[in-house]
Amino acid sequence: MTEAEFIAAVLRNPINVTILARLPELEVQDAWLVSGALFQTVWNVMTRRAPTYGIKDYDVFYFDPDTSWNAENDVISRAKRIFSGVNAMVEVRNQARVHLWYEHKFNTPYPPLSRATDGIDRFLSHNAQVGIRRRDGGYEVYAPQGFQDIADMIVRPNRTANFGADRYLEKAERWKTAWPETTILSA
Repeated sequence: MTEAEFIAAVLRNPINVTILARLPELEVQDAWLVSGALFQTVWNVMTRRAPTYGIKDYDVFYFDPDTSWNAENDVISRAKRIFSGVNAMVEVRNQARVHLWYEHKFNTPYPPLSRATDGIDRFLSHNAQVGIRRRDGGYEVYAPQGFQDIADMIVRPNRTANFGADRYLEKAERWKTAWPETTILSA
């Protein structure tokens, strides 16, 4: 799968198109639509399902060095207004804050990040390590592992410092239920 084919498939999902069009209205730096909204849309296109089938939520990552809850809450409030007409759950999170709550929630340390794409790098599986945003009249894609696992419908563990086999398997099993064509590699 080429980057152009990936983009074309992602844009078959009208929710992705709407989010990407409205993302600049958040007025935050380094904002990306990430992960499941993207690779699951591609899987849906490949398997001839509705483009929005099985997508639980649409995650937006951004990076703001202001790690206060108030700053992130202001962005979340703006996002609720901006995406209010979107018939899906859009979750917006400042990647500069993740290290402040992650260990408490998942019992695993999480280092401070320096940009939104660092959060993409830490997804539990390679197929999830993708992000897209509008840029200079087109689209910029961040895919550190490329597109092969997405194209082959392979869920492969990403053994970063925050990797948790239980959480990986929980996600993989949910995806396998929705997309039985997937191949899940052991944790």
